[in-house]
Amino acid sequence: MADDDSRVVKAVCPLDCPDTCSMLVTVEAGRAVALKGDPDHPFTRGFLCQKMARYLDRVYSPDRLETPLRRVGPKGSKQFRRIGWDEALDEIAAKFAAIAGSADGPQAILPYSYYGTMGKLQASSLDRRFFHRLGASLLDRTICASAGAAGYGYTMGRGNPGADPMAAADCRLILNWGSNTAHTNSHLWSLMVKARQRGATLVAIDPYRSPTATRSDLHIQPRPGTDAALALGMMHVLWRDGLADEDYLSRATVGADQLRRRALEEYPVDRVAAITGLEPQAIEDLARLYAGSHPSLIRLNYGLQRHRGGGMAVRTIACLPAVVGAWKHAGGGALLSTSGTYDFAMDRLTRPDLSPAGTRTVNMNQLAEALAGELPGPPVRALYVYNCNPAAVAPDQAKVIAGLMREDLFTVVHEQFATDTADYADIVLPATTQLEHPDLHGSYGHHFVMLNTPSIAPRGECRSNTDVFRALAGRLGFEPELFPDDETLIREALDGGPHLEGITLERLRDEPSIRLGIPAPFLPLAEGRFPTPSGKCEFYSEAMEAAGLDPLPTYTPPLEDPATRPDLAASYPLQLLSPPRPQFLNSTFANSASHRAAAGDPTVEMSEADAARRGLVDGQWAEVYNDRGRFRARVALAGSVRPGVAVATGLYWNKLVPGGGNANCTTSSALTDMGGGATFFDNLVDVRAIPEDRS
Repeated sequence: MADDDSRVVKAVCPLDCPDTCSMLVTVEAGRAVALKGDPDHPFTRGFLCQKMARYLDRVYSPDRLETPLRRVGPKGSKQFRRIGWDEALDEIAAKFAAIAGSADGPQAILPYSYYGTMGKLQASSLDRRFFHRLGASLLDRTICASAGAAGYGYTMGRGNPGADPMAAADCRLILNWGSNTAHTNSHLWSLMVKARQRGATLVAIDPYRSPTATRSDLHIQPRPGTDAALALGMMHVLWRDGLADEDYLSRATVGADQLRRRALEEYPVDRVAAITGLEPQAIEDLARLYAGSHPSLIRLNYGLQRHRGGGMAVRTIACLPAVVGAWKHAGGGALLSTSGTYDFAMDRLTRPDLSPAGTRTVNMNQLAEALAGELPGPPVRALYVYNCNPAAVAPDQAKVIAGLMREDLFTVVHEQFATDTADYADIVLPATTQLEHPDLHGSYGHHFVMLNTPSIAPRGECRSNTDVFRALAGRLGFEPELFPDDETLIREALDGGPHLEGITLERLRDEPSIRLGIPAPFLPLAEGRFPTPSGKCEFYSEAMEAAGLDPLPTYTPPLEDPATRPDLAASYPLQLLSPPRPQFLNSTFANSASHRAAAGDPTVEMSEADAARRGLVDGQWAEVYNDRGRFRARVALAGSVRPGVAVATGLYWNKLVPGGGNANCTTSSALTDMGGGATFFDNLVDVRAIPEDRS
């Protein structure tokens, strides 16, 4: 250290990203002056993504909310006046108490949050306790990963074990299936690049020619939502040509004979080619490449599950490693998420036992219906939003905003910036950033437990989630012992299962990042012992059968697919995908001038044939629309999609783009086949030029 006023603090990236990077924050005279990736962390290895590299700009942005605000104009007018914390908290508590004591009861209060921060404390601790104790409606947080988690779980079992990310560099074949790993999981991508330098083949399976696909050795480009059919076609080839690992199948799987029969009889290569739009030879070659390359890793991601059959698609792909015995090899198998390996004491942290029996659950993807009074139970009279920006990220955007505009809806938004959602709030509370509060982190992309130590004091009057819920609990007279300090919460979370044995708060203060108590390399399924009801990889799932689902892997087409809905496609013939833009994380950073400058204007990528048919040219502003809504974007003819497909990357803030809307103006609140997930990529649209008087 240069002097007594300079120090380096270890922090953790809070973003909803599998990398969960370790960061070094240099603080001088109480101000953070530098931030970089921790070179000593085995997964971070000294570098940060382009989003977090400029995080200090966010912390010290002049646009930060620093005081509580009360609305003084009509809903959505953005007219607020400054108030004090006591006034704000008193009003919130009084409103909640009045609603809870009314005929509608506390279930008329709805919390709405997701993972604006991934920390165990600030994402899911006292907030859950508070709303459980209040008796508020429960929120099913399913907007991102629930369908894939459900499907993967049916095949793989509870805890969703997967391949060890740290062993990826030793693989001979890596399939990035529905994963733009180069941008959404950049530290794993760097290990994949190392694997290629050692002779591995990188394959991207994606309807979109993403940056990952561009940098791969082979790009397989199926029609959107047809991934399960492709996986079954590969199985057809594997069993037809005797390429399956019969020893592993016999000792480690249930239902192999039934799945073999289905793949051979129902998914011949020609049929799969017709479904996916791929050449038959491409399917044959991919299956043989997969069978003949070990270790092989399938990196699954969440994009391919965002259609009606998304859960089944992930389940089906997750069967492939067992068919070829990939789990026997270090680094081999499939990787969806490592989160199930962590055994934090989450029930102790969140206290679901405090919620009254029979309390209703609202699926977060159906916020539009909840605010419109279309769901069972009492009307939603109060909404408390934190760690999320639903006006930008929730599906069926126009209907969500109509609900937020209700004058009889009392809305609280706890945020760092004046988001699209904050514009509709009655009370706005200023929130801390990751450098200003403590937290405990796991990961869904590696196996390290990490402690985030605050490096600077909160800006202005900003307060953390745990601070605010403690204050609200006190005003409502809740038991103080339910709302302890942050240190106590960390200790409670760490008092979990065997993988956390020996990991204490004291040890984390000395070693802020500690690997879970698992072997390295981690081969949890090499011997075929799966955490399923049968103890094996379940090709045939009795649990699915009991739930009324097909117990075997199958192909379930999207709800809005030209092949199955020609009537709808007659009006809206393009399948729209809306994956992330690398400069943003969902809608986070979309208000930053530097991030927006790097991202450029919103775009809709189309094939040249589709653009020509509509009289559109590259760079032209156009309108993407269907019967749910519309948004504006520049036409991009980059050769990234096949005819019939369009891609609009990035969730821009509505108020910061021409036309005042993003891709979620067109998305549906329909749910996936399992897990109650979102169907963002199950979306038929058309694109047209914008008339001059509307440009």
